[in-house]
Amino acid sequence: MSRVAMKGCRTLAAACLALGAVAGPAFSQAPPTAAPAGLSESVAAVINDEVISTFDLAQRMRLLIATSGIQPTQQNLPQFQREALSGLVDERLQIQELRRVEKEQKIEIVPTDLEVDEQLTEMARENNTNLQQFTNSLAAQGIGIDTLREQIRAQSGWQRWVRGRYGSRLRVGEDQVKAEMERIAAAATRPQYQIAEVFIDAARVGGMEVAVNGAAQLVSQIQQGAPFPAVARQFSASPSAATGGDVGWITAGEMPAEVDAALEQMRPGQLSRPIPVRDGVYIVYLRDRRAGASAVTVSLKQAAIALPQGAPDAEVLAASGRLTDLRGRIRGCETVETEAARAQGVVAGDLGEAELKDLSPAFRTAVEGLSPGQTSEPIRTNVGLHILTVCARGSGGPGAVSKEQIEGRIYGQQLSMIARRYMRDLRTAATIETR
Repeated sequence: MSRVAMKGCRTLAAACLALGAVAGPAFSQAPPTAAPAGLSESVAAVINDEVISTFDLAQRMRLLIATSGIQPTQQNLPQFQREALSGLVDERLQIQELRRVEKEQKIEIVPTDLEVDEQLTEMARENNTNLQQFTNSLAAQGIGIDTLREQIRAQSGWQRWVRGRYGSRLRVGEDQVKAEMERIAAAATRPQYQIAEVFIDAARVGGMEVAVNGAAQLVSQIQQGAPFPAVARQFSASPSAATGGDVGWITAGEMPAEVDAALEQMRPGQLSRPIPVRDGVYIVYLRDRRAGASAVTVSLKQAAIALPQGAPDAEVLAASGRLTDLRGRIRGCETVETEAARAQGVVAGDLGEAELKDLSPAFRTAVEGLSPGQTSEPIRTNVGLHILTVCARGSGGPGAVSKEQIEGRIYGQQLSMIARRYMRDLRTAATIETR
């Protein structure tokens, strides 16, 4: 069983305040930071008899600070320390599990040094530099390349193993896809939000009070200029952390009710306060919002005869007869203009695409039961008589989700849930002592 003994680590936290000089944009150049005077290496935690030293912990804290853009203070150093230690504990448990599986199944899972260096090289390229310059940049901030190398080794190996073990077994059923498509269709008229998120897992950080306080500090730091994507990558427990917290467009009802309530009150470009939910705390950044889509859009062409509102009944009847005759000759939208040109006093035109609900009541009633290619009976308005031909019908609103996208989303959610349960079981079975 997991055994946790929490003790103070004030010396380490106080010494790490010296890191304030190097906090800033990810891997920016900064003056070298000397090791804190008087800080000797000792044991920070023991994971199944494997030691995490205070040096390991200080290095991970430095990496967190350098990549999050958050300026370290006396108030947020404990949060950096908790996050760094939680990450190191999880990674040690992952590597231990991978080594056990390798020995038991006689396979190779843990990435080799060459594979890790390939990922580091790609990371350096994304930062517009090469691996040596990238290494030097980390060293200038007091960070050894090995601390990043071991983080990549654990994360990459774990993803490889979980996907390899469970990915091929997962099956997204047609009923799941159908249910999700029906849910999306039912929610089509609800408000939609483009958001980014940070989720603080209360169980992972030591309780709801710690999670709320930590989230409040992160909100303050983001408001002071810390980049939201960098904060999400380092502190969020959500799968979206891998993409800097970016979630994309969601519909009201997809997030917990507390988050939905907050989004209703927010404006685009606004950052939320900490939002407590059942198992943690959310911070949400609202990029944009849009009204729900109409159920139906229609693309229309019309043929019309101009008649004033007070025209004699005989004129109206004659005009209606000409449009009825024209309606019988129209064979789809491509023939509207050609056939109208042969009829006396008839003008044809393209009305374009419109949401059904936005049409005038008379036009809406005339076309709501028509299929593409069909033409309405004559419609009387204040300016004349009209017939409408439906060129196309569709679902309103941008960003329609394909069946393949839905399958991918469900697959990713299932795999993420399995990985979280796997880690929970490893923590429960482990002997974890922090000092």
